[in-house]
Amino acid sequence: MNFHYMIIWKGSYILMSKKNRKRRSMIAVILLIAFLITGCEDKSVKRDHIIRIGVVTYTQDDPFINAMTDQLKENLKKMETDHMKIITTVKNGDDNQQDQNEIVEEMIDAGCDVLCVNLVDRTAPSRIIRMAKQEDIPVLFFNREPVREDLMQWEKLYYIGCNAEQSGIMQGEIVADYIKNHPEVDKNQDGKIQYILLEGEAGHQDAISRTDYSVKTLLEQGIDLEKLSYQFADWNRGQAENRMSRLIEQYGDEIELVISNNDEMALGAVAAWQKAGYDCRNWPVIFGIDGLDDALEAIKTGKMKGTVYNDKEDQAMELAKLSVEIVCGKDTNRKHLKEGRYYVSEYCRVDSSNVDCFLK
Repeated sequence: MNFHYMIIWKGSYILMSKKNRKRRSMIAVILLIAFLITGCEDKSVKRDHIIRIGVVTYTQDDPFINAMTDQLKENLKKMETDHMKIITTVKNGDDNQQDQNEIVEEMIDAGCDVLCVNLVDRTAPSRIIRMAKQEDIPVLFFNREPVREDLMQWEKLYYIGCNAEQSGIMQGEIVADYIKNHPEVDKNQDGKIQYILLEGEAGHQDAISRTDYSVKTLLEQGIDLEKLSYQFADWNRGQAENRMSRLIEQYGDEIELVISNNDEMALGAVAAWQKAGYDCRNWPVIFGIDGLDDALEAIKTGKMKGTVYNDKEDQAMELAKLSVEIVCGKDTNRKHLKEGRYYVSEYCRVDSSNVDCFLK
């Protein structure tokens, strides 16, 4: 710790010798003014420049959310300065909204300055909002969007995420393009594509939107479809593998296409076909959403044909910037939010032609 740093943090000149006190006092004042211009307002100064950020996810078992959270922590760490320390605490709700509410309450009691919440149940944020509002703690919801009426309850509520409809449309476009360029997908040459759809979870808005818009886009693109089965697999690779294994036993070579609401379930389908012993050339074509590293590798090797990249890096950066700016009393970034509350990141199409651009 250098001498000027001690002047600002300790707020005292006792450590200085009488010699050159006047000159050093002037330096301290200049440094303090510079910090107040570029850093936090008085509220943060009184807190010794420590920002406490509480992050609560819906589960610990979602690789996409885990990757985004890791990126968020990395971003926040890089934003620290000599005059500002950021303490980030990450916990999960274990797929239970009541448990998540209690974790949020613990974080509020522990003195967090801002909350980043990935809801278990997007329709049930009321208690979290009520607790945060009572203590004047801003809440940044991410990935799972609360209904508009809830988000509009208080001016210090925000949402960072993507448009699920866009991901469904893009997935449908990728699938349609692939089928048009690869007529061999229609293995029985009946003019229809027999397909399986793996859904996230019942009643989840993103699952509904991705399912509806993917299929709708395929039909609009002139692809004739025949549904074999829709299966809920709760966004989970293991569950998807089990569901797909049973479907392989039931339909076998009849399955020509697998559409998945996310990459985790798509990778579960890949695992099921591998274990079933089918030659990769006789697999159905498999498509996901999210752009997980494992899925990108699967596209590279031909086990999957495409995905829609959910830009977790962009969302994690926005979460980090907005969290710090809110605590520091800055409004610059919030002016770019839709309605002052929404940050919507863009999806990207990924297939074999551009997968190398996304591989790390």
